[in-house]
Amino acid sequence: MRRDIFQAIADPTRRAIIALIALQAMTPNAIAENFNTTRQAVSKHLRILTECELVTPRQQGREIYYQLEINKMKEIDKWLAQYRKIWEDRFDNLDKYLAKTQANAKNKK
Repeated sequence: MRRDIFQAIADPTRRAIIALIALQAMTPNAIAENFNTTRQAVSKHLRILTECELVTPRQQGREIYYQLEINKMKEIDKWLAQYRKIWEDRFDNLDKYLAKTQANAKNKK
């Protein structure tokens, strides 16, 4: 089953894993030490993140290190950009309205 990138970030544990490995590649055991959960649960989250191509496993000796795929995170940013523009326009309109309201209030004094 092909997973969506938004399924990956929907879970708070997976978001925390992303934040952890954004700083440096980590082994599953090192990641699991940061959570009050089993190593198997962390492995399941890593599998989902890998299926979504947000993380990439890299074999180094006997260990597997997971690293974040920054370029994949850009998909999320691109999707959010459309809404960011809408809200920025709304805030700009609100600023103009408030400035106009304040100017009218000063003129009435």
